[in-house]
Amino acid sequence: MAKKYKAINWNQVSDAIDKATWEKLTEQFWLDTRIPVSNDIGDWRTLDTDHQWLVGHVFGGLTLLDTVQSEQGMAALRKDVITQHETAVLNNIQFMESVHAKSYSTIFSTLNTPEEIDEIFDWSDSEEFLQNKAVRIAGMYMDDTVDPLKKKVANVFLETFLFYSGFFTPLYYLGHNKLNNVAEIIKLILRDESVHGTYIGYKFQLGLKQRSEKKQQDMKDWLYNFLYELYDNEEKYTHLLYDQVGWTEEVLTFIRYNANKALMNLGQDPLFPDTAADVNPIVMNGISTSTANHDFFSQVGNGYRLGQVEAMEDSDYNVKDPNEK
Repeated sequence: MAKKYKAINWNQVSDAIDKATWEKLTEQFWLDTRIPVSNDIGDWRTLDTDHQWLVGHVFGGLTLLDTVQSEQGMAALRKDVITQHETAVLNNIQFMESVHAKSYSTIFSTLNTPEEIDEIFDWSDSEEFLQNKAVRIAGMYMDDTVDPLKKKVANVFLETFLFYSGFFTPLYYLGHNKLNNVAEIIKLILRDESVHGTYIGYKFQLGLKQRSEKKQQDMKDWLYNFLYELYDNEEKYTHLLYDQVGWTEEVLTFIRYNANKALMNLGQDPLFPDTAADVNPIVMNGISTSTANHDFFSQVGNGYRLGQVEAMEDSDYNVKDPNEK
């Protein structure tokens, strides 16, 4: 008998987190073309050559990593879904990762010359420490022999940790009232990544609970070693980007803080001593996607209105199972 296919039924959801996450992500939908990046050209012209180089190249790195997430990441995670609704959520995430990657090109095309854009992409396609990140993560995604839970760890580390060496720059400028529309794009991306990392981390925790105590401990040992490996490379990448403008140590503090957030998404204990209090307060204010004093989510760009939404919180996952009586 030929294989039968099952239609997805959103009126019967076995994991309420799938439905809650789908609703959160669709509420947050946005496109880069709705944000007037050209309004930042005046600010851009006030930056010296070193700072312009930094902005262009951090976005070049982010473009590469979002490309990995959209082209390899979600395809790998879809092979191990538990529910049809999880597949739908991953499809949404994959599309938005493509939106993120395209958004950087919108910034480039507005602020940079064609020659500068070519140089940025040549750099991102060849820079050693950036490529180390992409190759390590994508290699895990594409290797069918890798434990599916390890692929989820790789995804969360990329979403909640490795992106943040790039995010520091626009958040820093936002705090100094520069490149505000560029920062709008980054804060919209941050808002998405907050949900993505929390959701995939939740799915990791579900899977880990099904393992024996010994296998759970083996997984924990592996993920901390993996984090050390990624952080060692990230230190070198950060020096490459930020030494010329003197921000390196502040960025490394920010990265360690977000590495701890990634571990928390995976249900693990923090590794580094860095807390929010150690991060540059201007950058921390920027990373808070629900601050009342910068509510551009309800009005992004000229004539574009989006519903009132805020970043995903842990408490958002305390959802009653709709099948409970």
